[in-house]
Amino acid sequence: MATGRAGEAAALLKKCIAANRGGLLLRLTLQKAHSASGDQSAALAAARETAQLYPDAAPAALALGEALRMRGHLPTAIGELQRALRLDPELDAARVALGRAWLDAGEAGKALENWRNIADEKPSPQLRSLLAEAEHALGEPRSDARYVRHLFDQFSANYDSRMLAQLQYRAPLILRQFADFLGLGGTKRHAILDLGCGTGLMGEAVSDWAHRLDGVDLSPQMVQKARARGIYDELCVADICDWLGEPGRRYDLIFAADTVVYLGDLAPLFSAVQGRLEEGGSFLFTTESKEDDGFELGPKRRWRHSQAYLRSEAERAGLHVAGLVSCVPRTEAGAPVPGLAVGLGRQ
Repeated sequence: MATGRAGEAAALLKKCIAANRGGLLLRLTLQKAHSASGDQSAALAAARETAQLYPDAAPAALALGEALRMRGHLPTAIGELQRALRLDPELDAARVALGRAWLDAGEAGKALENWRNIADEKPSPQLRSLLAEAEHALGEPRSDARYVRHLFDQFSANYDSRMLAQLQYRAPLILRQFADFLGLGGTKRHAILDLGCGTGLMGEAVSDWAHRLDGVDLSPQMVQKARARGIYDELCVADICDWLGEPGRRYDLIFAADTVVYLGDLAPLFSAVQGRLEEGGSFLFTTESKEDDGFELGPKRRWRHSQAYLRSEAERAGLHVAGLVSCVPRTEAGAPVPGLAVGLGRQ
């Protein structure tokens, strides 16, 4: 492995296992060999087998957690790394790995909780770099894209029932009614873009207005659910600001239901939307409301925006405010969440 021949190492180690030679250390080395050779599927399979054979060995749980993280299975990776620490609370490698998994999930605060004590006692260049990355993420004026993706991948299986029944989610209906009020519905068919489309609830609410309906979302699992509805012409897994910033189709109507609550600074979004609207086109979205001016991160890690801020940023981006009304897009713990429905037009 040290000379770059990880594939040969894996083959040799597998022969040893087949001959019943070697134990935990050999199996852990086999996983590392598979990983070093780029075969992450084989590394995960080897880690699973090792964890089954050595259920009380913290290094085996650590190895499985790392293999799961490398494959993007973050919830199970985090669980396995937490199990490693329960087995051996002094296993610093597991604490570092758990912090990395939290950071991969966009949970920079939880990553820092795992790393701070280690960084003070056993600083290393790698850990200092990770700490800097986490602290930078906490200071960003938007939610970490990894956090949003992780959050909605987790909720995708029961998202519709959870949102509609438990949280009384009404943002798609509010935006359809608001667009109708602004005279944007009617019999004319539109090219429509659904930003942060999720499972497709917004798209479904306006699909009868569309001659073309496209959707963009960060979560692959949510996009899979949206695709199953069979109403979209094109769906893309991407960051909405990045996607809008690329050359592409223009739209008559762009909707974003419960999406901008994961963006604090809306200047990049408004600018990118302006570039994708047809002349006379409209951008309609919901957000949570803030008093006074500016924007802030609420206790549920969702951003709130003031009316004054929305108006000033819209004007700065070359968009005019066609309408702005108070609404309740959802509830939280049974209480209504104060929100705003906003309609912006391309000047």
